[in-house]
Amino acid sequence: MSTFRQEDVEDHYEMGEELGSGQFAIVRKCRQKGTGKEYAAKFIKKRRLSSSRRGVSREEIEREVNILREIRHPNIITLHDIFENKTDVVLILELVSGGELFDFLAEKESLTEDEATQFLKQILDGVHYLHSKRIAHFDLKPENIMLLDKNVPNPRIKLIDFGIAHKIEAGNEFKNIFGTPEFVAPEIVNYEPLGLEASVWRQCGGGGGLWLSMLPGHSKGNICKS
Repeated sequence: MSTFRQEDVEDHYEMGEELGSGQFAIVRKCRQKGTGKEYAAKFIKKRRLSSSRRGVSREEIEREVNILREIRHPNIITLHDIFENKTDVVLILELVSGGELFDFLAEKESLTEDEATQFLKQILDGVHYLHSKRIAHFDLKPENIMLLDKNVPNPRIKLIDFGIAHKIEAGNEFKNIFGTPEFVAPEIVNYEPLGLEASVWRQCGGGGGLWLSMLPGHSKGNICKS
């Protein structure tokens, strides 16, 4: 079992506004005391009893943490620190403040093919890096493709949220049911053995649908109907 810093995160970071939330996690903006650097603090609610369905199990939290510790890539969010208290594990993550790629596209209305190619290349570079480490994201949907900063000439893509990511070891059969329903691969729906390919199957980050969404006449709402 991994041991995280058993200290009060607020002794080290000043908490700010809420950036987002999920079923068992809340993300807040925070500032490191002493340096003034800004990060995102992800509070993951721990499951107290193995029989409970409330909260995230220790095994799931450690899996996410171990994957984040292993990856270092310019197009993937970076883990900075980890704290733990009685109720939560707190991940201190790189602050990705540019919003969703698809909100950026909606504001811009359309991209040139060169601009779209640059965005798609960054996404595929990140996915290729993950696959080189035998990591499957399994939830690569529009909400998890972010911009580090949208107010620059060439915004950098960041892939986020590794809550259901898994290491897929060669030769080991792996099956599970998870992911966002409208973006899951057939292997997941059919409860078949999963490989790295399942993490990008026709998802919004999987190739053709994403490419179309960046061109005139397509939107976040219809990219998976193509």
